Amino acid sequence: MNRRTPIATALLALFATPVAALAQTAATAPATQPTTTLHEVVVQGSSVNDDYNAVKNAISKLPAELRDIPQSVTVVNKALIDAQGGTSLADALRNVPGITIGGAEGGQIGNNINLNGFSARTDIYLDGFRDRGQYYRDVFALDSVEVLMGPSSMLFGRGSTGGVINQVTKKPSLKAATEVTGSVTTNGLVRATADYNTPTGETSAFRIAAMAQDGSASTRDQTKVKDFGLAPSWRLGIGTPTEITLSALLQHNEDQPDYGLPAINGHPVNVDRKTAYGFNDDRTIQDVAALGATVDHKFSPNLRLRNQTQFNYVNTNARETAPNAVGTVSAKGFTPLTTTTLPLDALFVRQQSHDRHIRDYSIFNQTELTAKFDTGPVKHTVLVGAEIGHDGYDNQNYYRNGTCNGVPLNSAATPTAAAGISGYAACEPVVNPTYSNSPATAPSATGNRQGAAANTLAAYINDSVEFSKQWKLVGGLRYDKYIASITNSINSSNTLGSTVLPSASQTVNFTSVRVGGIWQPTEAQSYYLSYGTSFNPSLEQLVGTVGQQNLDPEKNKSYEVGGKWDLLGGDLSLNSALFQITKDNARSQIDATTYSLAGKIRVRGFRAGATGRITSKWQVFAGYTYLDGEIVNGIAAGTQGMVPTNTPKHTATAWTSYRVLQDWEVGGGAFYMSQRYANNTNTVQVGGYVRWDGMIAYHQPKYDVRLNLFNVFDKKYYDALIQSDGGRSVPGTGRTAMLSFIYRM
Repeated sequence: MNRRTPIATALLALFATPVAALAQTAATAPATQPTTTLHEVVVQGSSVNDDYNAVKNAISKLPAELRDIPQSVTVVNKALIDAQGGTSLADALRNVPGITIGGAEGGQIGNNINLNGFSARTDIYLDGFRDRGQYYRDVFALDSVEVLMGPSSMLFGRGSTGGVINQVTKKPSLKAATEVTGSVTTNGLVRATADYNTPTGETSAFRIAAMAQDGSASTRDQTKVKDFGLAPSWRLGIGTPTEITLSALLQHNEDQPDYGLPAINGHPVNVDRKTAYGFNDDRTIQDVAALGATVDHKFSPNLRLRNQTQFNYVNTNARETAPNAVGTVSAKGFTPLTTTTLPLDALFVRQQSHDRHIRDYSIFNQTELTAKFDTGPVKHTVLVGAEIGHDGYDNQNYYRNGTCNGVPLNSAATPTAAAGISGYAACEPVVNPTYSNSPATAPSATGNRQGAAANTLAAYINDSVEFSKQWKLVGGLRYDKYIASITNSINSSNTLGSTVLPSASQTVNFTSVRVGGIWQPTEAQSYYLSYGTSFNPSLEQLVGTVGQQNLDPEKNKSYEVGGKWDLLGGDLSLNSALFQITKDNARSQIDATTYSLAGKIRVRGFRAGATGRITSKWQVFAGYTYLDGEIVNGIAAGTQGMVPTNTPKHTATAWTSYRVLQDWEVGGGAFYMSQRYANNTNTVQVGGYVRWDGMIAYHQPKYDVRLNLFNVFDKKYYDALIQSDGGRSVPGTGRTAMLSFIYRM
C-alpha cells in the first residue's frame, strides 16, 4: 500500500493545466489581427445585495436558470446566511427542509448530513467537485450553498442517493471591494472575517477571504474551537474568450468534538443539556487544503470548452472520547443497560476512545464541451464530458484501554468487550461528570491501520432539447468505472497480519440515467416530471466491512413531479414537488460476516418552498418537507418496517425580515422538526422541536451593526443524531446572542 501523499505531483498537475492552456491560446492567436477584449461590465448604482431569492445556480452541468432544471433545487445564498448569523455549513443547511444533521460517527469526522432520509456523507461538493474529506466546513469563503434533490449520478457519479450539496466559493470581479466583520457571542466565541477584492489589470482580479475564531461554539460544555482559514483566488481574462481561475481554500481547525448524550429507556439521558462526556484534553486538529484551476474558453457564443482540476487534502489528528453506553458500576466493574428503573444519579457512562490520524486526499479533472445548435425547429444544448480522478485514504487508529472502579473495561472475560482493543477508557457518573483529562490508567496504543485508494473514469452526455418555448426535454447518460482497494493491518485481537479482511478490491461499472420533461406555459410557470438513478459501491467511503467487499453496488432511483412559479415580476419564487426515492438492493446484514443485497429502503415525500420579496422592504425564505421513510426489507435484524435513522416526517423552516424606516431591519424565523429515531431499529426516539431565532440590524452605506438571537425561548432540543452505540443525540445550543459589526471599504 502506498502511504505517501503525492502532493507535489498534484500541485504540478493542478497549475500546469491553466499555464499550458494560456500558452496554447497565445500561440494560436493570429499575429496580424488585434485581439478583441470584452470587458466585464461593472454596474454602478443601488444594486440589491441582500436579496434571499436566487433564480440561478453555479453548477456547470446544469442550466443556469432554476426553472429549466427538472429537479428541486434550493439555493441558500450569502445574504440569508449573513442575516441569520450563520458561520458553518451546518448553519446554512438548516434552511433546507429534508436535511438532518449527524454528529461525529464512528470513524467519520466533520459534516455528516442526511438528505431526504439517505446519508450524504460523500455527496458534498466544492465548486462542482466532490469534497470527500472529513472536516468541519465554514462559510467564510462561500457565496452560496446549493442543494440538488434526488439521485444524480448522471451528473456527479457515484453516491447522491438523496441528492448533492454544492458549496459555491467567492470569485474575483473587476469591482474593488473590501468587507471586514467582527463578531462576539454570549458564549465567549470571538470571530473575525475579511473579504478583499481588487482588480489586477483590465481583465484580471484577485480576491482573498479570511477567517479566525476562538471560543466556545455553543452553550454545551467541551465545545471550544480555535480555527482560521484563507481562501485566495485569481481570475484572468475576465470578459475575454478565455478565462482562467486559480483558487485555494486553506483551513486549520483545532476543535473539541461533540459526541452528544447516550440513550437509556429509549430516549437520550435526561440531564442538563450542557453535560458532555468527553475529556478536557480531547481535540480534533485538522489541516485542509483545496486547490482549484479552471480554464473556460468560448470558441463562439454556441461552443464552449471548460477544463477544471481540483486537489483536496485533509490531515486529521484526533483524540476523541464518546459516551458508549449507560450502566451500573459494582465490584465487578461496569454493566451496560438499555432499560432501567434506577435513578440517573445511580448510573454511569462508559467512555470509549475514538483516536485516529487520517490522511485523505483526492485529485480530479473534468473536461466539458457545451454546444448549442438547431435541428430544424428544435434547439439543442448538448453537454459532453469526461472525468478522471484518484482518491487516497490512510487511517491509523489508536485506542485507550482503561478501568472502571479498578476493574479493566477491556478484559477478554468481559462479554461486552471486543477481545481487548475496544478502547473503553473510563466511566463517569451520568449526572455531574468530573470533566477531567484522559486518565493515566488508559494509555494510548496503536490499533488498526486502514489504507485505501480509488480511481474513477467517467464519460457523460446530456442533451437539453427545446421543442418550443413551452416544451423542453432533458436526457442524459453517464458511464462510470470505479476501481477501489482497501487494506487493514490487524484484527480485533490486535494481531499483526491476522485480520478477517486484510485486503479487498472491487471494480464497478455502472451507467446512470437522467430524463425529464418540462412544460412552461408562461414565463412565470414551469412544470416538470423527472426520473434519475444513482449507485453506491460498497467501497464508496474507502472503508470496508467483511462480507460487503464483493457485493454489487446499491442502486437507487427517483421519480419527481413538481412546479416552479415566479410571482411579483420575478421577485418571489415558489416551488413544490412530489417525489419517491427507492434504494432497491440495499446491503442487508445476515450475520456478523455475511451481507446480501436483499434490503429495500423507500422514501416518499412532498416539498414546498417560497423565496424572495413580497414588497421592496419585506422578504422571506420558507420551506416544508414531508418524508414518509420505510425500511421495506430489513437491512439488519429488527429493522424491517422501521423508519430510517434521522428521518423525521416533517421539517420546516421560515425566515423573514423587514426594513423598518430607512436604516433599521428586523427579522426572525423558526426551524421545526418532528420526532425522529437515532437508530434503524427505532429503539431510541428523539422528540420534535421548534427553535426560534431573531435579528435586528442597523444599516449604513459604510457599515452595519447586527444583533442575532439564537434559540430565543431557550428550547431544549437535539440538533444531531448519531447511529453508533445504540443511538446518541447531540443537544442544540441554548439561548445565545451574537453581536456583529460589518465595515465596508
